Amino acid sequence: MDSFDPAQVSIRSGHFIDGSLVDAGNTYADVFCPSSGRPYAALAMADADMVDHAASRAWHAFRHSAWATCAPRERARVLRRLADLVEGDVTTLAPLEAIGSTRPVRDAAAWDVPYTAECLRFYAEHADKHGGEVAATDPSLLGMTITEPIGVVGAIAPWNFPLVMAIWKAAPALAAGNAIVIKPSEMTPFSVLRLAELAIQAGVPAGIFNVVQGDGRVTGDALVRHPRVGKVTFTGSTRTGAAIMTACAQTGTKPVTLELGGKSPQVVFSDVPDLDAVARRIAMGITGNAGQVCNAGSRLLVEAGIADALIERLAPIFGALRPGATWAAGTTLSPIISAAQAQRIGGLVDRAGSAGADVVCGGKPIDGGTGGAWYAPTILRSVDAHAEIVREEVFGPVLTVQTFTTEEEALQLAQHEDYGLAAGVHTANLGRAMRMVRGIDAGNVWVNRYGRSSDFVLPTGGFKRSGLGKDLGRQAFEANLRSKAVLIDLNG
Repeated sequence: MDSFDPAQVSIRSGHFIDGSLVDAGNTYADVFCPSSGRPYAALAMADADMVDHAASRAWHAFRHSAWATCAPRERARVLRRLADLVEGDVTTLAPLEAIGSTRPVRDAAAWDVPYTAECLRFYAEHADKHGGEVAATDPSLLGMTITEPIGVVGAIAPWNFPLVMAIWKAAPALAAGNAIVIKPSEMTPFSVLRLAELAIQAGVPAGIFNVVQGDGRVTGDALVRHPRVGKVTFTGSTRTGAAIMTACAQTGTKPVTLELGGKSPQVVFSDVPDLDAVARRIAMGITGNAGQVCNAGSRLLVEAGIADALIERLAPIFGALRPGATWAAGTTLSPIISAAQAQRIGGLVDRAGSAGADVVCGGKPIDGGTGGAWYAPTILRSVDAHAEIVREEVFGPVLTVQTFTTEEEALQLAQHEDYGLAAGVHTANLGRAMRMVRGIDAGNVWVNRYGRSSDFVLPTGGFKRSGLGKDLGRQAFEANLRSKAVLIDLNG
């Protein structure tokens, strides 16, 4: 699917609670299209009463629908049916995802929607593959641990990959037998609503998959503080993650999973065998989705002897990206989510230039032809390690370049005072690669690639201010269960 007509996209707005669409609210907000900068729908914003209704119905469904107590393979069958429905709904989901987000429809159809379906299948297979264990106790006793679902999981998903981030949270929670209440970003609310409708079609009981719309200040805060919500999972900014941790501590010390900000390095040594391949890898790591990715590889650290050659290869790749609307064929550079965010990116770049950084390419907003906000993919050289542009997450297509001469210097530059989400290491030396893997303080380290695999098996998550806990992998499934210790006296 290469293009679509945005005027033909049908928008269904509202909350999804207890198996049906609820179009209720006292406050409404415009939802803006990043590709045009214009509002295209109105969104009912859930107040605390609406969140209470959603969480209460989710709790009721968890207790009475048998979703948590049915045979695990039955849950797996339902989730596989949902995966099939998602995959078959690509002509609805992909335009719905594209019109309101920064995802070009070609990418949404070819990657986001199939990835969402496959994530459901991955966690469906966990439903009946996990149990407790028997402990080594005295022969007169039987000691064991058993696992059970937490209850209601509150999930807050970001705007940069609306479907994908929502399913990261929903799939393991549902597979473990929980009910879920998701708050999508108010900037990208509608594809997740469609996902909830498909869940009902697949056989997920009413009340198990719920969606509330709204902002973080009112809706999100009410969700994470609700007494029926037993766990919170969030992807977004470090500042909001800290606020969520505080709210959870104040209202029951409920567990949290947080994937937060990053300022991730890509370290390139001079022994790489194919500099052209490395340049393509680095470019994709910072220009994909216009750099609006938590683990964007925004800090290039390159051995001094190959720095010029690598930058000479990177600049044309950056310059060849084509801005355009998410519904237009040929768009290879996504819009920035909002004009305000584009202005923030520009301010960071301008201040870096004033502080002495050399602008190799980009460094300015560009016209995508439809009224939205785009920012030219930018390379900044001669940046100081303590510069704002190196310390702060830009969340845009901006790559800073620093050079090193020794492995020790490379490792020192790779560390970040605040963030530790991801890192890339490019080298032909296995020993060096492993020393860097061991030394870099980040939750994800990729060697001779940049980015996750598409098989879901490895967990993802950050250190320091980049987060707490893990999404994906077996760890995400287990994080949606609680463990109960049982001791039976066989002589009793």
